[in-house]
Amino acid sequence: MSFTESAAAAMLTVATAVMVDETGKPTPTHPHRPDLVDPRKGQRDLYTQFVISFALGLGAFLSFCVLRPKWAELYAARRHQRRVAKQLPELPDSFFGWMPVLYRITDEEVLESAGLDAYFLLSFLQFAIRFLSAVFVFAAVIILPVHYAYIRDLGIPVPKSSTGNEDQNKDLMSDPNYLSMYVIFTYIFSGLAIYLLLQETTVVIRTRQRYLGSQTSTTDRTIRLSGIPDDLKSEEKIKEFMEGLQVGKVESVTLCRVWQELDILIDERLKVLRNLEWAWTRHVEYKRSKGDGNNLPMTRPQPCGASLRSYDEQSQLLSESDRDHVADYARRRPTIRLWYGPLRLRYKTVDMIDYYEEKLRRIDEKIENARQKEYPPTNLAFVTMESLAAAQMVVQAVLDPHPMQLLARLAPAPADIIWKNTYVPRSRRMMQSWLITGAIAFLTIFWSVLLIPFASLLELETIHKAFPALADALYRNPIAKSLVQTGLPTLVISLLTVVVPHLYTWLSNLQGMMSRGDVELSVISKNFFFSFFNLFLLFTVFGTATNFYGLWQNLQDAFKDTTTIARALAQSLEGLSPFYINLIVLQGVGLFPFRLLEFGSVAMYPINYLWARTPRDYSELSNPPTFSYGHSIPQTILVLIICVVYSIFPSSWLICFFGLVYFIVAKFVYKYQLLYAMDHQQHSTGRAWPMICNRFFVGLMLFQLAMIGVLALRKAILFSLLLVPLLAATVWFTYFFSQTYEPLTKFIALKSIDRSRSGGADVSTSPSSVLSPPSALHRDAFPILIGGQELQLRLKKYVNPSLILPLDDAWLPRHPASHEHLQNEFETHHESNDLSV
Repeated sequence: MSFTESAAAAMLTVATAVMVDETGKPTPTHPHRPDLVDPRKGQRDLYTQFVISFALGLGAFLSFCVLRPKWAELYAARRHQRRVAKQLPELPDSFFGWMPVLYRITDEEVLESAGLDAYFLLSFLQFAIRFLSAVFVFAAVIILPVHYAYIRDLGIPVPKSSTGNEDQNKDLMSDPNYLSMYVIFTYIFSGLAIYLLLQETTVVIRTRQRYLGSQTSTTDRTIRLSGIPDDLKSEEKIKEFMEGLQVGKVESVTLCRVWQELDILIDERLKVLRNLEWAWTRHVEYKRSKGDGNNLPMTRPQPCGASLRSYDEQSQLLSESDRDHVADYARRRPTIRLWYGPLRLRYKTVDMIDYYEEKLRRIDEKIENARQKEYPPTNLAFVTMESLAAAQMVVQAVLDPHPMQLLARLAPAPADIIWKNTYVPRSRRMMQSWLITGAIAFLTIFWSVLLIPFASLLELETIHKAFPALADALYRNPIAKSLVQTGLPTLVISLLTVVVPHLYTWLSNLQGMMSRGDVELSVISKNFFFSFFNLFLLFTVFGTATNFYGLWQNLQDAFKDTTTIARALAQSLEGLSPFYINLIVLQGVGLFPFRLLEFGSVAMYPINYLWARTPRDYSELSNPPTFSYGHSIPQTILVLIICVVYSIFPSSWLICFFGLVYFIVAKFVYKYQLLYAMDHQQHSTGRAWPMICNRFFVGLMLFQLAMIGVLALRKAILFSLLLVPLLAATVWFTYFFSQTYEPLTKFIALKSIDRSRSGGADVSTSPSSVLSPPSALHRDAFPILIGGQELQLRLKKYVNPSLILPLDDAWLPRHPASHEHLQNEFETHHESNDLSV
C-alpha cells in the first residue's frame, strides 16, 4: 500500500469519526448514544495502531532478511547488473550482518555509485532527522511539561468530551504565560528549521559544484539552444553565431530535424523483430533454463543477446550457425493468416518466419533510405562547447535582444532526451502544457468533491438516518462498526488514490517535455500538490465541515474573511492530531519495511513470466525495478510538514518521535534500494533540491499560520500579531533563497570549474563512438529508450538514436555452447567500448 492510499483512507476515517461542530466540540457519534464515549478510546486506538503496525513492520523486515540471500537477483538486482554498483561493498548473507555494512557506506560512495539525485534525497532525509531530533528534545523536555502543568494534557489522544473539566481548561488555556510558549517556540522552530536547511543546502551546493565542476563530460559542455530564427537554421551558421559571441570555441552542433518518419520506422521495426523472435521460439520449442536456487520461485534464464560482432547493417538476419541449428528441425513451421480483398474478407496462410523475415528486410531497406534523406530543421539545437566554462557562461547570459529567441538552457544527457518532442512545434508543446495544467486543476476539484461527500455519507449518524436498524447493529458490534468506518473507506478510496500518482505520471509525459528528467521533476510537483492539497490542507482547513454543504459554507466564509482560514486550520488541527499520529505510525513502523520486500515487483513477476515467450522477454524479467523520485519525495515532504505543524501542540512529542522513526527507517530503506536493489535512470543532477526546499518553506508558513490561528482562537490577539512579522520574514526568505541559493543548484560556478582537465572528446558520429554497452555512471551514457523499450546500448553523443541504431539480428534460442560463446563475445565488446569512453 502506498502513502497516498493509506493517507486517503485514514483521512476519510478521521473525517467520519472526528467531525466537529461550529463551537469546536466533537459531535456525538450517535445522537441517541452519548454514553458510548470512552475516555480511554484515544489511548486504546493508538496502542492498537502501534501494535498492528509494529507486527506488520517486524514481519516484513524479518521476511526480507530471510528472502534477501535467497532472491539475490531481485533484492540485489542493481549491484549484479549495473557495473557502477559493483564497487559497493558486498552485503553478507547473514540475517542482520548486512545492516552495519549498509550503514557504513559513506556519502562519497553514494555519490559515486548512485549519482547526485540519490545523494540529495538521502541528504534531505538526514536534514529531517537532525531537525526532528532537536524538536523532539524540546517537545519532551519543555513543551510537554508546560502543557501538563496548565491543562493536564500528556499529548496522548483523548476525546475532549470525556475530560470532565472543560471549563477549567478553557480558562487555563487563555493564561498569557501559557500562550507565550506558542510564540516563543514558533520563532525557535522556524529559525532552527531555516538554519539547518541552509547548512544542508550549503553542503549540497558544495558537493554539486565539486562533482560537476571536475567533470568534462559532453553533457556538461552542451547547451540546448531554442528559438532559432530561420536565417540560422544550419549547423554552420549556428557554430558561426556562437563563436561570434567570443565566449569560446564550439566543438559540435546538432540541429534537430523533423525525424518523425524515421522514428516511426524504428518503432515498427522493434515490433516486427519481436514477432520474428516469437515465430522462431515456437518453431524450435524453446525451453527456459532451470533456476540456480538464488532466483525467485519462478525460473529465470540468463539473457540471450544479439551478436554485436559488428555494426554492419547489411549483415544477415541469421548467421550460418543459426541456420544450421534449425535446418533439420522436424517440427512444422508456424503460419500466419493474411487478410486481403474487399472488406478484408479473404485470407491466405503463409509461413510466419518467412513473412516476418521479409517484412524485416523491407523495413530495414526503408530505414536505410530514410537515413539518407534530408529532413527540415526545427528551431532547436544542441551545441557542445570545447570548454565547460564557455557552456556555463552561455546558459547564464542573454544571447538575443528579441523575446523568445535564441534561449540557451542546460542540456539533458543525450539518451535522456525524448527525441520525438524535439521536433514538436513550440506552440503545440505550450498548448499541451496548458491543457495538462487545466486537467490537474480540474482533477484537484474533482478529488475534493469526491472525497468529502463520501466521508460524510459514511458517518454513522448519516447511516442511522437512512438505515436505523443497520446503525444499531453496528453499535452493538464494535468489529463491524470498525470495518464500516475504517475498512470500507480504505477499500473504496484506496482503489481511487492508487491510480493518482500513475495518472499524474502519464499526464506529465503528455506535456511535451524534452527529457525524462524534466518529466520526473514534473511528477514530483504534481504528486506533492495532490498529497498536500487534497490529503492534508483540504481536510485540515475544512475539517469542521460536518457535511458536503458545510464545506461550501466554509469556502464562502473564507472568501469573505481571510482569518477564517487560520481559525479553521487551528480548530481542525487540534481535532485531527490522533489521526496524524496513527498515520505516521502506520507509515513509518508498519508500511515502510514492506518497501524492502518490493511487493510490486514480486506480484507482477508471475504475470510478466506468463506473458514472456522469447529469450528477449525472459531476459527483460531480470531488469532491476525502477525507483521513482516522483512517487517517493512528495511523501517524505508531507510527513515532515505534518511534524512541523504539530511541533507545539500537546501531542508534539508523540508526532515528532514517530516522525523521527519514520525518517530513520526511510533513510535506511531508500539507501538500500538506491544502492543495491532498484534502478534510477532519470539523473537530473539534483534539480529536485530547490523543489524540496520551496515546498518545505510552504509547510513552514502553514505552521506559522496555524499558530496564529491557535492564538486567535484563545483571544490572544497580541500574541497572534507577534507572529505576523515571522510569517512575513519567512515569505521574504523564500524569495531570498530562490534568488541566491537556487541558482547554485542549477548552474556550475565558473570558480568551481577545474580548468586543468581537457574538455575535448571524440566528435565522430559513427556507431562505435556514439553507442556503447552499459558501463559506469557516466552522465553522457544512459540506456536508450525507443518505442517504450529500454535498449542495452547507451547513447554518448547528441544524435537521434534512430539515425545510428544498429539493425541487430533477432534474439534466437541457441545451444548452450553457442550461448556461452555469444556471452563471452558480448562481454569483450563491453570492455572495448568502455576503453573508448
